[in-house]
Amino acid sequence: MTRARSLPAKAALSALVALGLAALLPAPAFPQASTCSPDVVQPSGAVTRVCMPAPGRWNGDLVVWAHGYVSPEEPVGIPEDQLTLPDGTSLPGLINALGFGFATTSYRKNGLAILPGVEDVKEAVAAFVAEQGAPRETYLVGASEGGAVTALGVERHPEVFSGGLAACGPIGDFRRQINYWGDFRVLFDVYFPGLVPGSAVFVPQEVRDNWETVYEPRIKQAFQARPAALDELLKVSRAPFDSAAPETKAETALGLLWYSAFATMDGISTLGGQPFDNSWRFYAGSSNDWLLNLRVKRYGADPAAVQEMEANYQTSGRLTAPLVTLHTTGDPIVPYWHEPLYTWKTLLGGSALERVNLPVLRYGHCQFEAAEALVSLVVLVLKVEGLPLRNAETVLPTAKARARYRALARAQGLRR
Repeated sequence: MTRARSLPAKAALSALVALGLAALLPAPAFPQASTCSPDVVQPSGAVTRVCMPAPGRWNGDLVVWAHGYVSPEEPVGIPEDQLTLPDGTSLPGLINALGFGFATTSYRKNGLAILPGVEDVKEAVAAFVAEQGAPRETYLVGASEGGAVTALGVERHPEVFSGGLAACGPIGDFRRQINYWGDFRVLFDVYFPGLVPGSAVFVPQEVRDNWETVYEPRIKQAFQARPAALDELLKVSRAPFDSAAPETKAETALGLLWYSAFATMDGISTLGGQPFDNSWRFYAGSSNDWLLNLRVKRYGADPAAVQEMEANYQTSGRLTAPLVTLHTTGDPIVPYWHEPLYTWKTLLGGSALERVNLPVLRYGHCQFEAAEALVSLVVLVLKVEGLPLRNAETVLPTAKARARYRALARAQGLRR
């Protein structure tokens, strides 16, 4: 039996976040010692971890990492794959080497963990304070599901978080995100009927148990055999792919189907009802829209689930602490349309000046370059602390990356 772990924020993002933090300090001498206290299981069931620089090297600030989605099939624990950089370097170790304290949490549950995640990152801050004392500034940084944790955490708890960086998260409209995933599954079932058991609102355990060994290969074979059907599926669903890289068509579809397989049942349980609703949706863009809409299965959301989403999972856009958001315009999992929706919320909430969005013209979920993450962190800390730039690009590994940083910094008004 094979169980897929997750489609989390890419491990590279952790490296980029760590690189971004280097912009706040003169280039440090590596390596510096880093010490992590033993993990602590909190009363909530979440596991917290605190890591510190060598004695006398703490700069007084804290970075709290909110990780991305982890399959509910996995046991609760800090996802180590999201704390290790591609070259094997420890993310907390690198952050500590830059002088920052580091704290993170497993969350008390996997799967849809946004609400408990907000409480658990606060719990991680409390664990840090109890062990090391109160930090001067506390930055919440998260990606994918952790991006939603970050946005809600900064909105609702400015007394805890000085500011946040929410990367590639579903921050614009949570209910619309759920419907985006559900729409893809009902359309997939029209274009590739009978390929995956279950539906948009029910996924058998057998599918999750055998996803990598049975269903993912089966889906890939079907896409290869019927490329025109895949093209129309993507056109109608409006799921992004890179037109210059045809292989991303299957990548987009498999990514969305993974979430359908692993997130559906946990989402229903967590939200207290079935949240997907396409009762009145008219799907357009096919070769025969009327026939397509006759064939699509229809579902109505449970009122309890709708109420739960609207009351607790929707961001407000009302900010009293800075929030920087980073998002690829071609994100197939959490689409970029979340960003203009969140912008509108901040305008209505009178807090647009507290928010900075940095769009990245690229395909992929949480696919950022080092220079992009560096600029986003610099913007955040400048908004919070007013620190000047000190040759931040020197931390980047290549001349190309440094040039990219300088261009982005000029675009943000950080360099003249």
